[in-house]
Amino acid sequence: MKQLVLRNLRVYFRDRLSVFFSLLSVMLTFLLYLLFLGDVWTSDLPDVNGARSMMDGWIMAGLLSIASVTTTLGAAGIMVDDRTTKVRKDFEASPLSRASLAGGYILSSFGVGSLMTIIGLILAEVYIVLNGGELLSLTQLFKILGLILLSVLSNTALLTFLVTFFKTNSSFGTASTLVGTLIGFLTGIYIPIGMLPQAVQGIIKLLPVSHTAVLMRQIFMEKPLQAVFSGAPQEVVTKTLQSLGVQFSVNGTEIAPIVSVLFIAGTVVVFFALSAWRMAKKEK
Repeated sequence: MKQLVLRNLRVYFRDRLSVFFSLLSVMLTFLLYLLFLGDVWTSDLPDVNGARSMMDGWIMAGLLSIASVTTTLGAAGIMVDDRTTKVRKDFEASPLSRASLAGGYILSSFGVGSLMTIIGLILAEVYIVLNGGELLSLTQLFKILGLILLSVLSNTALLTFLVTFFKTNSSFGTASTLVGTLIGFLTGIYIPIGMLPQAVQGIIKLLPVSHTAVLMRQIFMEKPLQAVFSGAPQEVVTKTLQSLGVQFSVNGTEIAPIVSVLFIAGTVVVFFALSAWRMAKKEK
């Protein structure tokens, strides 16, 4: 299985175009933020100390959430490519067990997603510091790293399950384009979650990546929020945080961070079980 994982990693990083497209949504979103989104989100707070740092942390948390999805999906595409080129049949004819074969694809997707998102974290910290912000504390950094690994694991489970339904590269490419287009809305970057209809908000709150974005924003924005909302009424703070997707609530009750963590962990268990079922079913 180790050799299969290494082979999949080489295949992914050798295809520079595939790497580029798996990061395209992240790059486009960051470009939009630099060009006008950053100014739009801070236009109502022109003289408020820490406003830009707050929004820098907000956007970086969203970008890392997006990267954990798109890069993992890009790596999962190797499974589809191997199926269409009949390479998988060669693996099945080898002494490699089916469990090891599935594990090789899963571990390589997890490895790619984790590596690329951690690199994104480093670049995010560099940008924040160059833009006048502060580095995360060591405790905050470890929390972010833990969230990255949990998020990528969740995305690997979910996307592996979805990829088992694709039999051609064209269908996978269409799905990848759809995910890349929608992911900015699902993480509340293009339009703040609080501005969306209640039905749409309900759907977003069922997605693990949305909970990842919420948890990361709470960490990235912790210090800037204290500066921006110092002395502000609690109801104003709560309304703003829920609108920006820094807090989630259900029927007026705030969802605690531990609940979001357990929800993400739950998707790992559920979708890995479904993926195993699908793979076993397809091999019959």
